[in-house]
Amino acid sequence: MNTKTAKQIEKNSFAEIIESNLSEWTAQCWQWDQTPSFGSLVITSHGSLQIFGIVHTIKTGSMDPIRQPVPYQKTEEELQQEQPQIFEFLQTTFTCITVGYYENNKFFYHLPERPPKIHAFVDNAKELQYNQFFAQEHFLHLLFNLSNQIFNLDELLLAMLKQLTQKQVLNNENLNNFIETFAMLCKNDYQKLKIFLQRTDQLLLKNHTT
Repeated sequence: MNTKTAKQIEKNSFAEIIESNLSEWTAQCWQWDQTPSFGSLVITSHGSLQIFGIVHTIKTGSMDPIRQPVPYQKTEEELQQEQPQIFEFLQTTFTCITVGYYENNKFFYHLPERPPKIHAFVDNAKELQYNQFFAQEHFLHLLFNLSNQIFNLDELLLAMLKQLTQKQVLNNENLNNFIETFAMLCKNDYQKLKIFLQRTDQLLLKNHTT
């Protein structure tokens, strides 16, 4: 077993950072079809520093500009049997917004002093880390401050709430704190808040009934 494979199994890593700055970083999945979920919480480490990011963009395509995917009118299973080589040129990248970091046994909900390192590994956050990180709603301030880098902030927030619901992290108290902070950050825009709450209710109702 090579070193990378051993670390992947040990740390549950699945991707590697290929572009990085303080507020946003992009990673490439080691396997094109094993991707994080939109709105999920992921972690990358830099020594004792753990940087937390929310996945807001996912892209799959060819790593070779000459070999672009074309339609074959066949299922993935058929293509795997007949032309498995076409999958060797696929790659998936995803981009995260930095929402905080963990250092010296404490969470900080602002940008770290240095960006994630290139080639650092990326892990999915575990249930305990979800509970600890989302115990406070201060991460929303960073997301709103960096909203110009997010294609649709409301969609990202709804995806995050879905993740929190599925992982049973969301309770009435932190949901109310989330909504209060959201209302404040969108400057009590009644129409915007009303639509967001309606969509939140639909999302939570759907997840409780499935």
